[in-house]
Amino acid sequence: MGSLSVNHLVGIKELSNEDIELIFQTADNFKSVINRPIKKVPSLRDITIANLFFENSTRTRLSFELAEKRLSADVINFSAASSSVKKGETLIDTVNNILAMKVDLVVMRHPNPGAAKFLSENVDSRIVNAGDGAHEHPTQALLDSYSIREKLGTVKGKKVVIVGDIVHSRVALSNIFCLQKQGAEVMVCGPATLIPKYIKELGVKVEHDLRKALEWCDVVNMLRIQLERMDVNYFPSLREYTMLYGLDKPLLDSLNKKIVVMHPGPINRGVEITSAVADSEQAIILDQVENGVAIRMAVIYLLAQKIKREE
Repeated sequence: MGSLSVNHLVGIKELSNEDIELIFQTADNFKSVINRPIKKVPSLRDITIANLFFENSTRTRLSFELAEKRLSADVINFSAASSSVKKGETLIDTVNNILAMKVDLVVMRHPNPGAAKFLSENVDSRIVNAGDGAHEHPTQALLDSYSIREKLGTVKGKKVVIVGDIVHSRVALSNIFCLQKQGAEVMVCGPATLIPKYIKELGVKVEHDLRKALEWCDVVNMLRIQLERMDVNYFPSLREYTMLYGLDKPLLDSLNKKIVVMHPGPINRGVEITSAVADSEQAIILDQVENGVAIRMAVIYLLAQKIKREE
C-alpha cells in the first residue's frame, strides 16, 4: 500500500489525485470490514486520537468517533462548550495541553476558516480538518465523491450540480475541488444572493433555474440553508426558497432521466428536499453516511501509518 503525500488533511487542495485514489482504495478495504459481524480491526491499537469540536456537530463527530473505534484507537472527546476555551485559553494552548497527554492525531472542527491549517503549522501532531467555518470540509467531499464512484462506476466525466446555500457551505467548496480533480464537471445552482462572486473563477458553471440544472446533471447534491450563519436575509422567506429551489418528487419524476440525489445532512425535510425524494430509490443519502465511516477510517489509518513510519 502506498503513502499519502501530505502529513495532515486540512483541505482537498493539498491532495494529489494519487492521494484521493489511495484513500478510496483503503476505504474499499474498510467498507468490507464494517459490514462483517465483528466490525473492528486492531490496526491502531497504539494510537491516541483527540476529537476537538469547537462547533456543534452530530453526524461528523459520531462518524469520526466510530471510525476511530473501528480501528481500535484510544479516543478522547473534547467539547469547547465545557472547556477552558470559555475562560480565554488560546487554541494552541488548548491543543498543546491535550498533546502533552501524548495524543498522536487531532480531529478538529472549528468556526474559523483556516483554523486547521494554522494548527497544523503550530503544533506537533497530525491534524484532520472536520470542517473550518465556511471554508472546507475535506472528508465530506471525499465521501461524496466515493459515493458517486460507487453508484456510477466513476467520477470522471460526470456532471454534478450543487444546489442551495453555496456562500456559507464548506461542503460546496471542498466538493468543487474534489470533483474537479477527478475530472467531473461542476455546476452550482441557487439564488444569486447565495452564490459567491468568485465562484466562476473556480471553473464552475452557474445556473439560477433549478429545472435547467437538473436536466443538465447526472448527480444533484442538495445543501441545506445555513440559517445559523446568516446575519441578514438572503431571500424573502423559506417558503419562497422552497418553491424555487426545493426538490420534490413531481419535479424529480418529470425529468427525462434518472439522476442520483445526494445530501450531506442534516436534512431540512420540506425545505430543500421533500421526504418523498430523500427516501426514494434515487437518493443515496444513507449510503453517504455509511461511506463516511469507511472514508474516515481510511484517512485516519493512512495518517497514522505515517506516524508509525517516523517512529
